[in-house]
Amino acid sequence: MSEFIDVLSEAELPAGKACQVKIRDRCIALFHTERGYFAADDLCPHRGGPLSDGDLVGNEVTCPWHFWTFDVETGRHADPRLSLVTHKVSVDDGRVRVQLAEEPERFGSGM
Repeated sequence: MSEFIDVLSEAELPAGKACQVKIRDRCIALFHTERGYFAADDLCPHRGGPLSDGDLVGNEVTCPWHFWTFDVETGRHADPRLSLVTHKVSVDDGRVRVQLAEEPERFGSGM
């Protein structure tokens, strides 16, 4: 399992906002909700839209391309066949850190 990687300070991402961070060769969407910080691959499994550019309302992000929605805490979508690749997040001494999940094999969804 990989280590936690420092990505930004808490002050850089206000509650209700999202941003993209790059860790190694991966683009990660980092979300700050009232429930805390959450991270997922910055790639909608529908057609690859950048989730960090989507609207974040509560714990739900809406893909800016086709308006599919996902729970940022669980990665779940209304269709149980679709979900985001989520990553663990920790906050220590005002710094937000992300631990990457193993990168999954990708197949075209055709949806």
